[in-house]
Amino acid sequence: MSATRYFEKHQLIRFHHCDPAGIVFYPEYLVIIDELMEDWFTEGMHTSFADLHAKERIGVPAARIEVDFLTPSSIGDVLCLRLFVTRIGTKSFTLMVEASVGETVRLRAVQVRVVASLDGLRSIPIPDSLKASLQHFLVAEVHHGREPTVS
Repeated sequence: MSATRYFEKHQLIRFHHCDPAGIVFYPEYLVIIDELMEDWFTEGMHTSFADLHAKERIGVPAARIEVDFLTPSSIGDVLCLRLFVTRIGTKSFTLMVEASVGETVRLRAVQVRVVASLDGLRSIPIPDSLKASLQHFLVAEVHHGREPTVS
């Protein structure tokens, strides 16, 4: 029996996500991915994203984002979003997000997130408690659309 090494949520595509062509306007995907990450912190890692920022004064801004838009999504589609951790460094970590409908992957994104002090606006080492939580979602390899290889 293997543990699930990803965080999963579903997202209904709404009218406000779409452009005049009737498909998701690409910047909206970045908002959806960011909301997924916030939910992952709170629901998946049981770490309040709000408290992390407001009380601990730690942020996780994106340092790099690479997105492959594979198939358009339209109003009414329900995306299955899966978030994986693919690397944990000293001051940053890498996430991979896949959005799919059924067997069709609509989007794949890779993000490098830096752990930063909000007071000094500089990178800081990943706190041990956060690093331990990230480990639960770390995969050695992602097999797109299938169960990943556990590290």
